[in-house]
Amino acid sequence: MAALFTGKILMANREQDEVETERELGRALDNKVLLLYFGSGQCPRCRQFSPLLKDFFLRLTDEFYVERASQLVLVYVSRDETEEEQSAFLRTMPKRWLAVPFGDAFKRELELRFAVSEVPVVVVLKPNGEVIVGNAVEEIRRMGPACFRNWQEAAELVDRNFLLAEDFDECSRRSITDPIRRLKYKLDKKTKAKNKERKEEGDESS
Repeated sequence: MAALFTGKILMANREQDEVETERELGRALDNKVLLLYFGSGQCPRCRQFSPLLKDFFLRLTDEFYVERASQLVLVYVSRDETEEEQSAFLRTMPKRWLAVPFGDAFKRELELRFAVSEVPVVVVLKPNGEVIVGNAVEEIRRMGPACFRNWQEAAELVDRNFLLAEDFDECSRRSITDPIRRLKYKLDKKTKAKNKERKEEGDESS
């Protein structure tokens, strides 16, 4: 995915930092589903949709909702009329969002490449840059975070976190203590059986 942005600059942390080196972009975009959000803070349709997209993104990436962030990254490609409007809009959106800098000609390249004529548009891309969904606005409205699973499968992402730490701990606890419990249970049964035999033998002798 970084190839799409080779030689380009993306803004991170609500325009405070620049992400421009190939290594930084690779780390930010590698092995993730990429959403390109073409929108504007002033467009009435975008003002209706943007809060849904914000909630969608947070529910998949914020630790308040999930134990670990989904393999998802979003780049905002604005149609805001001024840099101030773009900055004001981004301040209301998640900090994890990246953005094409205001006035960057690359914005127009992306609009032409993905045939964006009006906003809002959310283009969903595989890590290699192939399009999964040309415009996922209605899908996000209809399905919410559930549609990410379909994109994840289509993108054939490699899940590098096979077990959460909690799962690993739970698995370890089960694997270590369960045989001990079973062994103790068997010993208890044998002890009870022997005690019963002794009692029966004692009853017979008396």
